[in-house]
Amino acid sequence: MAGKLETGRLIEILQEAKNIAILTGAGISAESGIPTFRGEEGLWKKYRPEELATLTAFSQDPKLVWEWYDWRRGIIGQKDPNPGHKVIARWEETFPTLSLITQNIDGLHQKAGSKNIWELHGNIWKLRCTEEGTIMENYDIPLKEIPPICSECGALLRPHVVWYGESLSPTILQESIQLSSECDVMFVVGTSAVVQPAASLPFEASEAGAKIVEINPDPTPLSLYTDFSIRGKSGEILPLIDRELKKTFKA
Repeated sequence: MAGKLETGRLIEILQEAKNIAILTGAGISAESGIPTFRGEEGLWKKYRPEELATLTAFSQDPKLVWEWYDWRRGIIGQKDPNPGHKVIARWEETFPTLSLITQNIDGLHQKAGSKNIWELHGNIWKLRCTEEGTIMENYDIPLKEIPPICSECGALLRPHVVWYGESLSPTILQESIQLSSECDVMFVVGTSAVVQPAASLPFEASEAGAKIVEINPDPTPLSLYTDFSIRGKSGEILPLIDRELKKTFKA
């Protein structure tokens, strides 16, 4: 299904579903006005990843890296969750089990009210001690000091995000794979479906028998393998699906 929203069969499937998994990418955040890294206006058109988003860059110039992240935090802090974020949060009360796996680091899902979240790439509002590995939340805009220092040991703090050349948390990745393999339906929302290992999760779900629902304005490498491929913005499509679901639950 592409180009139009044929809700009938999808709603029937969702009525029977007990376990929903949702994988979100930069597209859902872009609808809230947060710059993406890819695309015509992507951040990587203006900045070199190796200069700002690697451990080497941080080791060479932590102040420069933190100034960039402080700037990004300032932008993100002004943005609000869109209707797509809000529907996903509400669905935690709609379905018996809902797991949200996200590639985004902006915290908008939490801001919308989602609780069952697995953050593959970390969170820009969390800082990690480079010496002890402790993680703390920090919502200061701007940061009180750049670069920030651990109050416990005096070591540098770094953004709790996955940089280029770094591995994802093995625990979060393994749990995400398991959640994907256990779901009845997986929504793939606003992701290019090219960044690994996230791009493999829908295939884990499909191989285990789940129905795959893609919501994206443009085709992706995943589109040919989905059960429902819906063209459009998640902030428009998810509320439409939600309204149809509410009709059936009331009936």
